[in-house]
Amino acid sequence: MLNRSTFLRTCMAAAVVAVAATGCGQMRPSEKIDIYEATLSGAQEVPANASKGRGAAEVMFNHNTSKLTWKITYSDVTSPTMGHIHGPAPMGKNAGVVIPFANVITQPIQGEAVLTSAQAADLMAGLWYVNIHSTQFPGGEVRGQLQRRQ
Repeated sequence: MLNRSTFLRTCMAAAVVAVAATGCGQMRPSEKIDIYEATLSGAQEVPANASKGRGAAEVMFNHNTSKLTWKITYSDVTSPTMGHIHGPAPMGKNAGVVIPFANVITQPIQGEAVLTSAQAADLMAGLWYVNIHSTQFPGGEVRGQLQRRQ
């Protein structure tokens, strides 16, 4: 039979182990997240256009999961038809679609995708841009190059 002192030490040891085990389950590597932003306008289209449309994009990239999430808003765009993230291309050059947006009619435009390592490298190099297309400007009404927030 256990005496009182042995019983208390056993309970104390069990409590220490339980607390330690609980804490271990919550330990995670810190997440590295970069935020990219773009201001969209017709002046940034290639070739530039005279649209009064404007927009803003905020894109977050989680390096731990390779997940990209975005939130895009716009105003004064004439009958938007589609939108995409394009790349790889520096500012002033055109490129193909990397990520299509499911719906550009409802704002904000939001979504997520998992990037390949090559896509992540292009994003981090500043080679992606957001483009909103419309009936009046089928090649793109407003565009903005994604730049990492400092």
